[in-house]
Amino acid sequence: MSMFCFQCEEASKGTGCTTKGICGKTESIAVQHDLLVYLLKGLALVAEEAERQGQPDDAIGPFIAQALFATITNANFDPARFEMLIQATIDKRDALKARLGYQSDRDELNWTGSPATYAAKGASVGVLSQPNEDLRSLRELLVYGVKGMAAYTDHAAILGLEKPEIYAFMIKALAATTRELSIEAMTALVMECGAVGVTAMALLDEANTRAYGNPEITQVKLGVGNNPGILISGHDLKDLEELLEQTAGTGVDVYTHSEMLPAHAYPAFKQYPHFVGNYGNAWWQQDKEFAAFNGPILMTTNCITPVKAAYRDRIYSTGMTGWPGIKHIPDRPEGGAKDFSALIAQAKTCPPPTALEQGEITTGFAHAQVMALADQVVDAVKSGAIKRFVVMGGCDGRHSERGYYTDVAQALPQDAVILTAGCAKYRFNKLDLGDIGGIPRLLDAGQCNDAYSLAFIALKLKEVFGLDDINELPISYDIAWYEQKAIIVLLALLHLGVKHIRLGPTLPAFLSPNVAKVLIETFDIKPIGRVEEDVAAMMAAA
Repeated sequence: MSMFCFQCEEASKGTGCTTKGICGKTESIAVQHDLLVYLLKGLALVAEEAERQGQPDDAIGPFIAQALFATITNANFDPARFEMLIQATIDKRDALKARLGYQSDRDELNWTGSPATYAAKGASVGVLSQPNEDLRSLRELLVYGVKGMAAYTDHAAILGLEKPEIYAFMIKALAATTRELSIEAMTALVMECGAVGVTAMALLDEANTRAYGNPEITQVKLGVGNNPGILISGHDLKDLEELLEQTAGTGVDVYTHSEMLPAHAYPAFKQYPHFVGNYGNAWWQQDKEFAAFNGPILMTTNCITPVKAAYRDRIYSTGMTGWPGIKHIPDRPEGGAKDFSALIAQAKTCPPPTALEQGEITTGFAHAQVMALADQVVDAVKSGAIKRFVVMGGCDGRHSERGYYTDVAQALPQDAVILTAGCAKYRFNKLDLGDIGGIPRLLDAGQCNDAYSLAFIALKLKEVFGLDDINELPISYDIAWYEQKAIIVLLALLHLGVKHIRLGPTLPAFLSPNVAKVLIETFDIKPIGRVEEDVAAMMAAA
């Protein structure tokens, strides 16, 4: 086979993509991803040696986080950008080795190639280079967890918050995958990844709320105005802040798309009258929605899909996101802001967006807002008005099987409340689900980046009800996954002791039968099933 990738839920035939990724990843990009991850493991080994010698390089951890971020699903498809990342990894590795006077025969430390040799080397160090199926499964589970952690960590760093222990674990984890560790040792590292994942998610939550305030219950408009607009998608709130600042007073409106929807709930962004609403749905519908928007589109992070001709001349990438041939907004200079003047100038020449829908949608139920309603929630639980909370967070995707989550939301009884975060909500967030004594039956905590809110709410309810075990709470988990940020959220929940998670629409292809068996037996992770049976089981705490 010319490539092999099974890091996302769309892995072909439930096993892996072998000629071209369902996401649009080509063979050449796939081997560049494999080679970059391989070289980052070598860089991690040198960074470990630097730590042992008392000469750590504090810049290595942030670089690894950014580079890994570029390899998550639907983030970056630009070969030129990966050439730069690969060369930068080699340069950092060699500079650190030279500083340490460190010599090694290990290939992980010494390989230096050129773009012409990427394909051969990438193919030789990819996923299938580890022949033991179970060890390969655990290594990849660890790497994908670290990729998700890297995304959260990079977002927090952009807002000025970092924790050295998170970077230290990334380095430790990557280096560990180059060693012949036992299955037990690798399993322990995977569980440790979940623990550090909680730290990373809490750090990002702190960074977002410190910068922009605690999200508030907010009604977001779904229609369009008469002004030209810019559509911002992805997850990066700093990019949104700078775009809003630069578009103020220009006559250009700003709309959110997909995972940017929850930004409307932050108090800091409500001061901008031209921040007018949300446009469209989940990431996988962007080809038609971007064409209809008419104005420039800014992709700030992952969730970019193959760019179509209808909007190729007005889509921009920034951060670690990329697509070959489209315009890229460079990173902000030290102490400065990104320059979005090209988008603003182009927007002024474009017609207003074509309306897709009308009405409003509610967001803003992050942990601070839910805790402000804690007395009301607790009373509703104690009185029996609320029988069950069902966490339906995670990712959306294009496959029709994900209609399961819409059906579950509609089938849940009127005394059940849905907690959600991530783009999975687009399967049900426009349904009229009503409320329970004024408490909406759908509480949207925000982006996948805000998944910490779901864990925080569960832990606080455990405390309020005086329970010893988080699984004694009236909460069930029916999670949709797609990419690697969902994997770190899953590992974080497992670290917190959460059991009985339903995971769908399929179990990860990278879990070998034996690894899947351990997770099922230890945590009672189970695949989704028939809607009626799953709803009945969740309401019965099974």
